[in-house]
Amino acid sequence: MADDTSSPMDRFCGSTFWNATETWYTNDPDFTPCFEQTALVWTPCAFYWAFVIFDFYYLKASLDRNIPWNKLNVSKALVNLGLLVITALDLIMALVKKGGDSELPLYDLDVWGPIIKFATFLLLFIFIPLNRKYGVQTTGCQFIFWFLLTVLSIPRCRTEVRLDAERQKILNSQQPSEQDFSWEEYQFVSFFIFFTFTSIMLILNCFADGMPRQTKYQRGENEIPELSASFLSRITYQWFDKMALKGYRNPLEEKDLWDLRPQDSCSEVMPIFAHHWNQNVRKNYKNKARVEPKAQFSNGNVTFENPHGEKNGRKKGMASIMPPIYKSFGGVFLFGALMKLFTDTLTFAQPQVLSLIISFVEAQDAEPEWKGILYAVLLFVLAAAQTFILGQYFHRMFIVGLRIRTALINAIYRKALRISNSTKKESTVGEIVNLMAVDAQRFMELTTYLNMIWSAPLQIGLALYFLWQQLGPSVLAGLAVMIILIPVNGVIASRIKTYQIRQMKYKDERVKLMNEVLSGIKVLKLYAWEPSFEKQVLDIRDKEIATLRSTAYLNAGTSFLWSCAPFLVSLVTFATYVLIDENNVLDATKTFVSLSLFNILRFPLTMLPMLITNLVQTQVSVNRINKFLNSEELDPNSVLHDSSKPHPMSIENGEFSWGDEITLRNINIEVKKGSLVALVGTVGSGKSSVVQAFLGEMEKLAGVVNTVGKLAYVPQQAWIQNATVRDNILFGQTYDRKRYNKVIDACALRADIDILSAGDLTEIGEKGINLSGGQKQRISLARAVYSDADLYLLDDPLSAVDAHVGKHIFEEVIGPKGILARKSRVLVTHGVTFLPQVDSIYVIKMGEISESGTFDQLVKNKGAFADFIIQHLQEGNEEEEELNQIKRQISSTADVPELLGTVEKAIKLARTESLSDSISVTSADSLMGGGGSLRRRTKRQDSHDSVASAASLKKKQEVEGKLIETEKSQTGGVEFAVYKHYIKSVGIFLSVATLVLNFVFQAFQIGSNLWLTQWANDQNVANDTGLRDMYLGVYGAFGFGQVTSYFFCSLTLALGCIFCSKVLHETLLSYVFRWPMELFDTTPLGRVVNRFSKDVDTIDNVLPMLWRMVISQAFAVLATIVVISLSTPIFLAVIVPIAFLYYFAQRFYVATSRQLMRLESVSRSPIYSHFSETVTGASTIRAYNVGDRFIEESDAKVDKNQVCKYPSVIANRWLAIRLEMVGNLIILFASLFAVLGGQTNPGLVGLSVSYALQVTQTLNWLVRMSSDIETNIVSVERIKEYGETKQEAPWELEQDKNKPKNWPQEGRVEFQNFQVRYREGLDLVLRGVSFNIQGGEKVGIVGRTGAGKSSLTLALFRIIEAAGGRISIDGVDIASMGLHMLRSRLTIIPQDPVLFSGSLRINLDPFEIKTDDEIWKALELSHLKSFVKSLAAGLNHEIAEGGENLSVGQRQLVCLARALLRKTKVLVLDEATAAVDLETDDLIQKTIRTEFKECTVLTIAHRLNTILDSDKVIVLDKGQIIEFASPTELLDNPKSAFYSMAKDANLV
Repeated sequence: MADDTSSPMDRFCGSTFWNATETWYTNDPDFTPCFEQTALVWTPCAFYWAFVIFDFYYLKASLDRNIPWNKLNVSKALVNLGLLVITALDLIMALVKKGGDSELPLYDLDVWGPIIKFATFLLLFIFIPLNRKYGVQTTGCQFIFWFLLTVLSIPRCRTEVRLDAERQKILNSQQPSEQDFSWEEYQFVSFFIFFTFTSIMLILNCFADGMPRQTKYQRGENEIPELSASFLSRITYQWFDKMALKGYRNPLEEKDLWDLRPQDSCSEVMPIFAHHWNQNVRKNYKNKARVEPKAQFSNGNVTFENPHGEKNGRKKGMASIMPPIYKSFGGVFLFGALMKLFTDTLTFAQPQVLSLIISFVEAQDAEPEWKGILYAVLLFVLAAAQTFILGQYFHRMFIVGLRIRTALINAIYRKALRISNSTKKESTVGEIVNLMAVDAQRFMELTTYLNMIWSAPLQIGLALYFLWQQLGPSVLAGLAVMIILIPVNGVIASRIKTYQIRQMKYKDERVKLMNEVLSGIKVLKLYAWEPSFEKQVLDIRDKEIATLRSTAYLNAGTSFLWSCAPFLVSLVTFATYVLIDENNVLDATKTFVSLSLFNILRFPLTMLPMLITNLVQTQVSVNRINKFLNSEELDPNSVLHDSSKPHPMSIENGEFSWGDEITLRNINIEVKKGSLVALVGTVGSGKSSVVQAFLGEMEKLAGVVNTVGKLAYVPQQAWIQNATVRDNILFGQTYDRKRYNKVIDACALRADIDILSAGDLTEIGEKGINLSGGQKQRISLARAVYSDADLYLLDDPLSAVDAHVGKHIFEEVIGPKGILARKSRVLVTHGVTFLPQVDSIYVIKMGEISESGTFDQLVKNKGAFADFIIQHLQEGNEEEEELNQIKRQISSTADVPELLGTVEKAIKLARTESLSDSISVTSADSLMGGGGSLRRRTKRQDSHDSVASAASLKKKQEVEGKLIETEKSQTGGVEFAVYKHYIKSVGIFLSVATLVLNFVFQAFQIGSNLWLTQWANDQNVANDTGLRDMYLGVYGAFGFGQVTSYFFCSLTLALGCIFCSKVLHETLLSYVFRWPMELFDTTPLGRVVNRFSKDVDTIDNVLPMLWRMVISQAFAVLATIVVISLSTPIFLAVIVPIAFLYYFAQRFYVATSRQLMRLESVSRSPIYSHFSETVTGASTIRAYNVGDRFIEESDAKVDKNQVCKYPSVIANRWLAIRLEMVGNLIILFASLFAVLGGQTNPGLVGLSVSYALQVTQTLNWLVRMSSDIETNIVSVERIKEYGETKQEAPWELEQDKNKPKNWPQEGRVEFQNFQVRYREGLDLVLRGVSFNIQGGEKVGIVGRTGAGKSSLTLALFRIIEAAGGRISIDGVDIASMGLHMLRSRLTIIPQDPVLFSGSLRINLDPFEIKTDDEIWKALELSHLKSFVKSLAAGLNHEIAEGGENLSVGQRQLVCLARALLRKTKVLVLDEATAAVDLETDDLIQKTIRTEFKECTVLTIAHRLNTILDSDKVIVLDKGQIIEFASPTELLDNPKSAFYSMAKDANLV
């Protein structure tokens, strides 16, 4: 049987290995037994041995352990054992039955065949217990192995069955046979047992194993099914069906989402990234002293090293985030790259099969039909394989993207907690948040395409190779066209790039400005300054639109180049081909194989330039992130914690700066254990800086700072989180009711908490928007007291509160008898009153300590301190008893006659003017009616607590306390109205033009292809050059039509979209500016800013691109269907069911995906608002040392965002797999019908199949893009929604124009039975107030907190509109005029001084209508002239965001200057004197008395001297006026509430 001349394989088997006549050239194809037993068995085995390394990797990477034995893995083990037995038996039988004495020779196959199988099965068998032990529930390699083995054994089934039938024939025939069939019989039986077992194994491998017993992370109820899905379910994403169905039935909500896969959570991603980052940082230093272990997860915290390094380590360069990213996430990425390589090769197999199909049709019945079917099926199998592998590839890439984003966001967050002040100055909060929001996001979008860097050139190379085979050297002509186009595109791309950077810059500016405007919106409204700022925003926006327009022209240019590229290439190539040589004739095969190769070429060629621009953008982002991560950090060693030092807090010879010039020098301070040290000095002398130096916030140039123990810090401007009052006070500590109540009473917060709608569970808005300055300050103090630290740094906590409250707090908290008596305290203060009770005093002047000592010593010195006191006393705003105390103190210490004299004078003064609007512990209750004793109050509190703990109240409180409405994430479909709104904004003409041009473009394209078919099928062209040239010419003309129509189509679209985004932004802006104040109180700032940054950006950049894609793809799909139906009309029958499948997949997907996207964007905002909150409060967070807690919160927020993000990534893949299978069916049917339908025109067949090959891609893109549009059009919906919100009254009214320029002339203010509430559904805050103020009168308004004092002023400015009654000024009802008319004719000096970034001049006069002289005059009167003169830029001095570079006192003076510039008849002073030291206070008072003599002045009073000389006093209580008369009159009447207030304060 075996010839010696045969091939080695033949010898190996002892029979023929390959017999072409039997297999190919026949109507009944079959393989030889040898081929079936070697090639078809060894292929799967080789595959498994090659890829077994992945199985080992999964064992290593698994986070779980120990799957219990169950039916599935036991049966796997048994069947596998069965296979091992069968294989071993095969070998034994072969050795027994063949060779030796037997007449059957023993071939190598009989020995090696079983051995190879046995080895493979053994390896598989070993993996069963291993997978069990390491908790691997399913493995792909094994599934593929069993699948291949089963499928490839099918041919042998047929062979064995045939041979068996032949044997039976022989045995049944009458002649007694000589042959012994026992070996063949054995083989028959053994093979079928083997085949059964492999099939069972295949079925078993379709399921995943049970749940592991030990898992690294707790697996909840809601765990993601993917973790325990089988391989089959994973590649088809069948495990996602449940979610898709749920999302289709009703909109998904957060509770429907699965938990995050542990591998993607911060706690898994961060340590890896941190480890590589730290390595990279260390590499950047010359001195490699520190050797660091792996970044460990110390109690869940990752440490990042500081790339700025120690001062001594010489820095080689910036530490970049790129190497750590490669190292941390490169593995998965490489595996993805491998898959990509695989699909790229499969792509090129398709044109080869296409050429086989065309030649099959050309041969016209010469070939057996099974070949045609085989080709069609082969095409389908190739496409399907490609689909599955691509699905996995994209999935992997997305995961890498998500992980990179997690890593970057967290790295940025951790860095932001540690940046130094000089770094903070360089960038605003907005810019830092942008790093997180924009730049980290960009990475995620890039990862999917990154592999194109090598894959695109590879695809181009392969395509050219195959084209060369078809058309020879003329391909080079086409290639030349492509190569010429690349640099042209490069130039355009780089232009686009510069425009994009410019646009980013404008966007940053615009968002930053919006951020500030929205933060200070109340002030803008009070001043009627909105138009000026609206104009500023629109100016920036115009520049932005101009850049966008230039980008649009360039983009149209590129898309024009790329759309004509494939056509030009084919035109040039075909032309060259037929013109080079007479004998070159285009036939169907050449034409269509080349066309489909050109189509393959189109993708990489389009992607490359896109990829390059993306890469460049990402490079910009990388640089921005690197710059931030490499920026300077606070030196953690600037403050020592050396417990051997004698005192818990000390600074020795300190010199400090804020990064530029030296701020503090020669500072020596010691704070003894348990003592209270006061820092006093004038505004801007550096008191707060000393506190910052203790915290280590300043740059230490020299000296030693030492603190021992836990710190608590109360900043000058309270930092309040967007959380409940209680959370703000607890600040992460456990709730201890007793201690908590004690703290609240000590900090005088009880009354405030009672006022709040839900008690201490009331949510506080961002930046504490719904609290008064004093309340914020007291909460901030309560937080410090509750934290029970050892050292207290109190930066002027008493400035924002009333004198009485201040006294109460000093006695109960800070002073020698307070809660903190045993702690070491540093107190910055402006008040003199408390100084006698302080252990020691440091007087700070111009950044140096001018003197220090106890009160007595300093008074004796007659130095700076004595002056400070004298000056202070002359203002006479202290209470009598306190003055007496100071008098006693002074007289006991020394004879300082001039001081004593001053004190005496002050006491006299105090007697006459005593009155206050306080919630001092005593007066608060007497106002409530009856002098309630303290005992009664304490009792009330206890009962209050016990009630509050009752559950019924709880719920109500929480509901009432919610200030911020949760962001509505819209559910269900996007209404058609939104699209209508969009199209309207684009303009009808442009919309229609775009569609028509697209239609024309497709018509030209189909035309040119049909023309090609005609040409390819025309037999006469070979002999007639004229005919050939005619064909070529018309083909060229078609191309020209394509190109021009496409260019105009992209242009109209781009311009339309830009026009639209301009319109939308303008409406959004004008609407938001016209919101009533209540909307700003209930809408968090971040959400509004999000509209202006994210949503506007979507409309600017994302939507235009999506529309372009959708429209062109939709037309392309139509074109495909038309072409296929032309060639095989029967195809129309299949199109209906396919369309149904397609439609369902699309509906399911869109519903689910859209909702997931919405959830994702809602869960994204908290990351950023939490981040910006952290950046603002970084110093407080560091002082309390709770950075770790904040990092954990941030991680949790990022994880929560991933929880929403991951399913939407999967939804994408789920859809892709299903859609591409639909597309693959189209390929199958198009090719099958072409083969079977008896279509005789090879050109048409080629055309229809090559179109079908493209359709998968197009269909996929179409759904993807259309759902992207649905998701992104949400931005339009959100902007539209803000455009439909409630608006405040109109700014300008016609009838305003005839009011005189200087209205109000008298300044007469009259309230008639006036009622007002803050928002619908809340109680009235003013309940029927009536009074009349004559022009020029000075009126003081007093009353305890919450009595409605500020509401009065807000109502006067119509910030809150009347609920009843009216206010008239000079007899005109204010409700009848435009808001700006009203507001611009009143002046207010508001409670918190708000400044905007920009020049000082813009801050004083945003409309630029005043002359320089007027401005300087105002500055002089507000005592800022010398300060402004000293600035280099003078009036153009740039003010930082929020006025950070001026002291609080200076900001207050700027507000005074604003008031002086406006100088209207009515002036409102709202607690304007709270945060200023007494000097400044004095200045302001003097100025107001002299400059506003003729005006009506309403003062909301806090200190006695503020309303000492007022003509009238209004006493408010619970929103009603209880008294209205002159101060003297009220004091003469012992029954008046005013008198009792004065009495409580021991003034009468």
